[in-house]
Formats: sequence, C-alpha cells, structure tokens
Amino acid sequence: MIDSTSASRAEQITVQHSQPTNPTVQMAGITVEFPGVKALDGVDFRLFPGEVHALMGENGAGKSTLIKALTGVNPIAAGTISVNGSSMRFNGPADAREHGISTVYQEVNLCTNLTVAENIMLGSEPRRFGGLDWRTMRRQAKVYLERMGLDIDPSSSLGSHSLAVQQLVAISRAMVVDAKVLILDEPTSSLDTDEVEQLFTVMRQLRDDGVAILFVSHFLDQIYAIADRITVLRNGQLVQERMKDQLPQRELVSLMIAGTSDAQVSRANERVAVTERAADAKPLLQAVGLGRKGAVQPFNLDLYPGEVIGLAGLLGSGRTELARLLYGADKADVGSIKLAGEPVKLRTPRQALGRKIAYTSEDRKGEGVIGDLTVAENIILGLQAARGWIRPLPTVKATQVVDAYIKALGVRPANPNALLKNLSGGNQQKVLLARWLATAPKLLLLDEPTRGIDIGAKTEIMNLVSELAEQGMSVVFISAELEEVLRLSDRIVVMRDHEKVAEIASTPEVDVPRLIEIIATGEEDK
Repeated sequence: MIDSTSASRAEQITVQHSQPTNPTVQMAGITVEFPGVKALDGVDFRLFPGEVHALMGENGAGKSTLIKALTGVNPIAAGTISVNGSSMRFNGPADAREHGISTVYQEVNLCTNLTVAENIMLGSEPRRFGGLDWRTMRRQAKVYLERMGLDIDPSSSLGSHSLAVQQLVAISRAMVVDAKVLILDEPTSSLDTDEVEQLFTVMRQLRDDGVAILFVSHFLDQIYAIADRITVLRNGQLVQERMKDQLPQRELVSLMIAGTSDAQVSRANERVAVTERAADAKPLLQAVGLGRKGAVQPFNLDLYPGEVIGLAGLLGSGRTELARLLYGADKADVGSIKLAGEPVKLRTPRQALGRKIAYTSEDRKGEGVIGDLTVAENIILGLQAARGWIRPLPTVKATQVVDAYIKALGVRPANPNALLKNLSGGNQQKVLLARWLATAPKLLLLDEPTRGIDIGAKTEIMNLVSELAEQGMSVVFISAELEEVLRLSDRIVVMRDHEKVAEIASTPEVDVPRLIEIIATGEEDK
C-alpha cells in the first residue's frame, strides 16, 4: 500500500545525480477529487529545466489528471503549484500558455484546412494596418519550422502533410509563446520509427535549449531512449521519482503494476481452470500474419474451444488493438483469419457477430452501456443487432432472454426496467456480458471486464469466465491485473509496444515476476 503522507512522499523521491537547484515546476501535495473518487491523492511532482521527464502509470493512475491540474483544467482540492518559484493557479490551458506552459496532445489539435503558418501563429498573428500581416506571418513561421528541422512551405495546407509533420507543427505553435515548459501527451502513438526519431531529435534540441519537457508515453523503449527522469503514479498516488539511469525497465514495470512483489507465492492452488487440450484438437480461430499499421505488428494466434487466452502487457502495448482486429472492429492491413479451418473476412462487428464472435470493450461507458436505456433494453441489443433491425425480437422471446440472464448472472437489482445508469459498475458489467452471451458466441473477447468494479463482482465475473470455458467457449481475456490473467488463463500472450513478444502456457511455475520480466525485456526466458 502506498503511504501518501508528506514524510513518505519525501522518502519516495530519489534523485541520483546533480541537477538544477530550482525546478521550473513544483507541485506539492496535489489532490484532485471527483464525485466519489480521489483522482490524485497528495501527489508531488517536479520538472526541471533542460530535462525530459517521463510521467508513467497504467490507465487510471492519474497522469492526465496531473497534467490537467497543472494547466488549470481540473481544480485542485489541496496542494500548491509553483512555476519558477512563484505560486500559480491557472484558469485553463490558455492562461497556462501565456505563462510559458504549452501542451501538445495525442490528437493534434490544429486546423488541417488552414496553412502551416496560420496554424503556427494562431492566436499570435502579426498585424499591420488593422489586418493580418501575411508576409510577416509566413516569415515568422519559417523561423519556428527551421527550429523543428522542417523544410516545408509555410503557405502549404497543414492537411497535406503527414501526422509526424503535424505533430512538429503543433510543437512549433507551442514554442511561439517562448514556452519554458512543453507537455507532450502521447505524441508518438501514431508515428512510425523514423518519425519518432525525428520528433526525438527536436525534443533533445529543445531540452538542450533549457526547455523542461513532460513526456507521456506507453512505449518503454521510447521512454528509455529520450527520458532523463521518470515519475511513476499508481491509483492517483506517487510511487517514485527516479533518474532513468537508476531505474531498470523491469523495476519500472513492477512499480506501475499493483501487487507485483517478487515475494509473491506460487499460484498452483489458485487456478480456476486449466484446460487439457486433446492432441487432435483443431483451433476455432486462426490468425495468420494478422496486423494493422500503427496498431499491431503482424502476429499468429490459434484460439481453441474451451480455452482462456490471456493478453498481458502494459496499457498501450497493443492488447486492445489485437482484440479489435479479431472482432472486425478495426480492419487488418495484412494477414488472414480462419474460422473452423475456413478463410473468412471480418470487416465489421456485425459480420463477427454473425460468425458467433462477441466483444466487450474496455470503454464500458463510451462503447458499452447505454445508461438511459433499461437493463432489458441493454441486454437484448446484441441479439437484436445479430438479427438485423428490420426483424424485431419477439416480446416473449426478449422477456425470456432478459429474465434468464438477470438470474444467471445475479444482476442486482433484478429489475429489467431499471435504468442501467443507476446500477453499480459491477452490475453494469454483468449486463454487458449478458448482452453478448445472449448471442450464444463461440468466441468471447473480454477487454478489461473487471476494471473499476468491487472485489465481489470481480470474483463473480472471473468464475463466470471459467465456467464458460468449461462449457466449450473460447475466451480471450484482457486485464491490467496480472494476477487475474495468471489465474484464469490456459495460455498467455504477452504484448509489448504493439507487438506480440511471447506466448507461454500458464503453468504453476509462471508467476507475476516472470511476466513482468517478459513485458519489460520483450523476451521469453529460454
């Protein structure tokens, strides 16, 4: 358990070599609260001039909340923020930008229909005789482009350039206000290797010019290629601040994932189910060289009836992207899929449903539950989608299905007419499972089905997954909780930086430290 007292936080911060005396940004005891939850709990954070500081943590760790607290998007309930030694509270990103703190988000927030120069100088346009001075605008934009190492026409349309160039244009815009702090939130998620290196060259130049850079990325290799210092958050609390050279990758992964002590005992007696596959068993689904540029490197994977395949890896490792390719939610660029030995093309989720493949998204609120519909309406959505909307499900049939799954999954309250938004997270997740189980799938893809629910509901869902496998269903199970993956899975596929790096049988000898080692190094023990 992480102690969030001031004394404990001071002990957690370990600095191993000389550094500037005064940080550009210092956040102390930052607490941010939302209804029913502390998104940040007494977090300290320091950002020094002339360094790249990586902010690391799994989903829900508090990275985005910390950035939003700094830039004035989220109000803080407690704590202090100082910039260059002066106490500050910003009223929003524009206010922060005026004080030299610029943010470039994962999704480039620019206007692709405008020119490069217009985007760079947006909000800082030079004027002459009451109008825009276009010649000066282009000349000034050219200066910032040269600083980014970009030899492009400032008068060209931004939309005509690659995403990598657009990212560098966004950074150029950030530097117009002579930014002393540059926040880069997942800027490399859609870039290829050469484009990432181009961005890193610019980042190193800015760092050497004295700019303090806060860098957020889920790519371990990138963190170790560019960062000077690393801060790890978990569950809204500070875990550690360390110099990169003093923090091995394996230890970083262990710090990010809760409950991963090397002293963890064998799970031999904790397994829910281990399937003995017959020697002549044939796979239900075969993925051969399946991949999508920028999402998942080509991979091979066989899924057998009655098996649970766990996908392990850090957030952003490619777990979700792999599942979406199997479901047809995203279209593969290369490779093929066979179902029961027959080649198939899954271009849409509806086609997947027609092939008895179901998928529950990790984004329960955004892509799963429809809060303003009733429990019953949510449950029959999948079955109705599989039938097609011109063939309404008969009322009697719908009632039978809803009542059966409310009872089988223990949905509480057991009221089919209750609005789903009024149910707990665990019961909402049960309703989502009921929706897809009602379609009688042969393959069920579960992306973070236990995230954000209480221990009791987690246990019920994990037991249900085990029972489904025992009944012959093939299940792909994704969870950030490595203990859950180990407990449920018959085989484990390890993902790292959008690539399948290992596939191992889940035997009692495989434990959390072993999985962490594979995730950190990208190599399976020989």
